[in-house]
Amino acid sequence: MSLCLPLIRRLKFPDLFSGIDRAPNALGTPPGGRTFEVFNPSTGELLAQLPDMGVAETRAAIDKAHAAQAEWAALTARERSEMLWRWHELIVAHTDDLAAILTAEMGKPLAEAKSEVSHAAAYLQWYAEEANRIYGETISAPSTDRRMLVIKQPIGVVGTITPWNFPASMVARKISPALAAGCTIVLKPAEQTPLVAGAMFALTAQAGFPEGVVNLIYASEGDAVGRELCFNRKVRKISFTGSTEVGRLLMRQCSDQIKKISLELGGHAPFIVFDDADVDAAVDGAIQAKFRNAGQTCVSANRLYVQSGVHDEFVAKFVARVGELSVGDGFDPGVAIGPLIDTRAVAKIETHISDAIAKGGAIRCGGKRIGANGTFFQPTVLTGISGEMKIAQEETFGPLAPILRFEDAVQVVRAANDTIYGLAAYFYASNLKRVWRVAEALEYGMVGINTGRMSSEAAPFGGMKQSGIGREGSRHGLEDYLEMKYLCMGGI
Repeated sequence: MSLCLPLIRRLKFPDLFSGIDRAPNALGTPPGGRTFEVFNPSTGELLAQLPDMGVAETRAAIDKAHAAQAEWAALTARERSEMLWRWHELIVAHTDDLAAILTAEMGKPLAEAKSEVSHAAAYLQWYAEEANRIYGETISAPSTDRRMLVIKQPIGVVGTITPWNFPASMVARKISPALAAGCTIVLKPAEQTPLVAGAMFALTAQAGFPEGVVNLIYASEGDAVGRELCFNRKVRKISFTGSTEVGRLLMRQCSDQIKKISLELGGHAPFIVFDDADVDAAVDGAIQAKFRNAGQTCVSANRLYVQSGVHDEFVAKFVARVGELSVGDGFDPGVAIGPLIDTRAVAKIETHISDAIAKGGAIRCGGKRIGANGTFFQPTVLTGISGEMKIAQEETFGPLAPILRFEDAVQVVRAANDTIYGLAAYFYASNLKRVWRVAEALEYGMVGINTGRMSSEAAPFGGMKQSGIGREGSRHGLEDYLEMKYLCMGGI
């Protein structure tokens, strides 16, 4: 593997970055020396050339994980917990370097990258503690000569596929509960952002994880790797974060084996501001919920509904705040919004803006690319939005905020729920009766009430409808990696 020297010089511990190619799963370069390149989306700078792995390498990684599974599951919960704790401590100690790698390959501002690495470490800490809290149960037997109980055991080898928008925290959120439960891992990071995953995995040897417990696959195309993970009988569970379209495909591929699957898929989050809301607080929350990571999050506010009584006040204050957001290279001081991940993301925003303008929408600020080349885009606010516009029906995944006026709660809840997605929703209100009624009526797995940010390792993350299956984080996230076994003991 070759690495870009300017990036290495930027890091305090260049050995961490150079250790990426020594991350677990030392399968070597694929036959023919296939490689793929990783670029900095801010500058176009070549960051690395990585081995481009395929079916053979994935199968070898699965075999390694399968061979290590029994021994890893046989460890005590305390032993697994201690290794997760050590990994957590190493991640914390290398936060600056991991954040620099993340910003270089993904583009988000360095402060956001550091926050993400801290969030990743928090998941490792949480599940290091939860590893010791996997409990069974006893059941009252129908006769005196029986004893009935339930135990929980690790499901086995887990295949995981993580996205490019949160390449550090998604790695930790997926594999830390699996490791805590006693499962071994094969992970494929997104081809756009594989480097921070490699650096994190490079630290697992120092944390004491045995050979074969954690395995990493680099690949420029996910189809072949995904098929092998789904069809290989040694893999007992798939965990995927990404688009709903790919999630459907993985479900079909897992169906023949009735393979357990967890899916965290697309969203189309409504952000509702009622007349009785604190407008200034709602503006703050909307900035957080819409423009974090340049709007490239599955829980990003995609439709901003504002009740007529506060509509004009909210729009004026929101537009003023959005106009203050600085756009640029994530390493530059004071930058709030980095680049979009690629030119396709820019094209989608432009399509949504053009469609909205053609149907009566108005640009209140932004609306254009920054520079002739690259993927920087002005943070944009549109008003006069109606339900037939693409932006009201499709996830944009960028710094584009459409505002829709509404009149009453029944109307807005109906509009908010009128989507195949059900991941996250937000609303601002003061009336306690309204808060309860709206929170219960919204068909979403997560609802932020008077807040624009709600992710936590202690809370269950996941959606309803076509936004996914299962939950990540919290004690509930551990259950997806455990099998429940009923034991009935006779002749007692």
